[in-house]
Amino acid sequence: MSRPALAAALIAGAILTGCQTNEIDVDSSADLRGAQLFEERCSGCHTLEAASSQGSKPDGEVSGGERTNGPNFETRKVSADDVLFAIRNGGFSGATMPANIVVGEEAQAVAEFLEKYSGQGSTGN
Repeated sequence: MSRPALAAALIAGAILTGCQTNEIDVDSSADLRGAQLFEERCSGCHTLEAASSQGSKPDGEVSGGERTNGPNFETRKVSADDVLFAIRNGGFSGATMPANIVVGEEAQAVAEFLEKYSGQGSTGN
């Protein structure tokens, strides 16, 4: 890649990265690891404002959307046990979510994060 093309790519990447306005918003540093893991591994399919993720189907959209649109955790409250079940088994249907997308202590951190922060919003995003 030529130097001008590389420079343009780096500038474009910096601009696109800077466009994200949402940030992870948690109560304590203990919650941060679960939020970061959720944002990294789950935000493509699930929505949860505390993790700055918008992966669920848009508000009011009853049909359509992508096959990978997962539950909106702004409005769905889940327990840590339910989250661990879904992580281990590829969701509840076993059809779309990759099984074991996080494991061990990482899975526990995500489960505890979701148990604490899910179901707190009223948006349908």
